[in-house]
Amino acid sequence: MVQSEHLTSPVDAVIARMRALDAELPERDGVAVFNRVYLAVTEEVDRRLDRGEFPDPRAATALDVRFAERYLAAVDAVDRDRRPPACWRPLFQLRRHPGVRPVQFALAGINAHIGHDLALAVVDACRTLRCEPADLEDEFDRVGDLLVSLEERIREDLMPGPDLLQIADPITHLLGSWSLERARDATWAAARALWALRHCEDVVEEFAERLDAAVGFAGRMLLTPLTD
Repeated sequence: MVQSEHLTSPVDAVIARMRALDAELPERDGVAVFNRVYLAVTEEVDRRLDRGEFPDPRAATALDVRFAERYLAAVDAVDRDRRPPACWRPLFQLRRHPGVRPVQFALAGINAHIGHDLALAVVDACRTLRCEPADLEDEFDRVGDLLVSLEERIREDLMPGPDLLQIADPITHLLGSWSLERARDATWAAARALWALRHCEDVVEEFAERLDAAVGFAGRMLLTPLTD
């Protein structure tokens, strides 16, 4: 177990950045939809850190911050007219498409962030803390459980009501093909593989690129426009 030390300022800085994005982005913008979801997750992690609910607050903070930095780096890349990672491109490309529903934007962002960014964030945090992925497994699971509960709420809050069943039916079919639980399990396996291969730079780079592309493909499917 990594030695405990409750660091709040890095998480506070991440939250401040997400709140600034929330204030400046149009409400219907697909990135804004995901940002609101992710802001809620990060604020809840911060509250749980303050209440001492993480066994190793220093490790939880490192993982949370390295995780968030991956998303914020994608935002910065687009703002500077650079290409973000492949996992994020569908969301940024389709963020204003009128045929994509808010729930699709939210889950496509979660797919990119969990499916790709979280695996790399585990490796980043291990390097920062000089530990092994196994030392972060409790924190990984606790953050994952929070995301699963939030995903359920997202589906309830953002799915169309009974008066829009002609739209809800294809959405239900589309989103039913993706599972955060399965994505989280795959991410933990990917993180362990990346860490085990960390001294083989060429192999790690290829592995990460293929992971990025595969998650981006899933994201594009989640963002299939369902109305004109």
